[in-house]
Amino acid sequence: MDINYELYKVFYYVATSLSFSDASKQLFISQSAVSQSIKTLERKLEQPLFIRSTKKVQLTAAGKVLLKHIEPAMNLIKRGESQLLDTGSLGLGQLHIGASDTICRYFLVPYLKQFHKKYPNIPIKVTNDTSLSCVDLLEQGKVDLIVTNFPNVRLNQSYVQKTVCNFSDVFIANPAYFNLRQQEISFEELTHYPILMLDQKSTTSEFLHTLFLQHQLELVPEIELSSNDLLIDLARIGLGIACIPDYCLAHESKDLFILKTKEQIPNRQIAVSINPNLPVSGVTEAFLELLPTV
Repeated sequence: MDINYELYKVFYYVATSLSFSDASKQLFISQSAVSQSIKTLERKLEQPLFIRSTKKVQLTAAGKVLLKHIEPAMNLIKRGESQLLDTGSLGLGQLHIGASDTICRYFLVPYLKQFHKKYPNIPIKVTNDTSLSCVDLLEQGKVDLIVTNFPNVRLNQSYVQKTVCNFSDVFIANPAYFNLRQQEISFEELTHYPILMLDQKSTTSEFLHTLFLQHQLELVPEIELSSNDLLIDLARIGLGIACIPDYCLAHESKDLFILKTKEQIPNRQIAVSINPNLPVSGVTEAFLELLPTV
């Protein structure tokens, strides 16, 4: 089917903004030209792509399917343009990483520092999201690589380039509020205490719920947050027992301790992944070489 690329480009901007007027501004063309382009594309594809109303624009089921394929293509084109227009010591574009706040703060910062020192002319961009959502960024071609918790149910294992860190999830508490420092506590006993943990959009939440279900236990957290640093703060003031990655405790004070559990908590990993269906730049390869392999 011979369809002009410009029609797909107009579709992409309307679909991502859900606004004909916003798309016209981004494309520097009239709103009527945007509307006519969408009508032409719908006619060629023989099905509607948008549900139009006076208040808002929505994608049809067909429109959602098309966007799923068009968005990675548009991102790939943008990345190609960026690599050609930007220059650096490697001669190619910028480094764009997807990772969670926790992984950025407690793992990535030293390696970003090394990379910046070695290649000061190459821009570094980091998009923060959960480990689960980072997979979407990778699939859509919005980032060059992602650094996420692993296992990750959303992540195709063939995408994993290397494992860069092993870590354990630990339960922590303030001894002034929970007199458990000298005790070994079971998962069943833990369920009777207020548990603080990451929200259900995280790989950690999924991991913990699965772990407790394997022991025929239901984990019902008292508080769910999107930040491990906040969990540490709340554990410190005695609001509950928090579950965090052990590497987050590296710089914490002595007012928190790690509970000893009767059941073993399996180790997890931090893994670096790329999308093998997209070209890998020299910048990405250079950063991968800086990261350790465990």
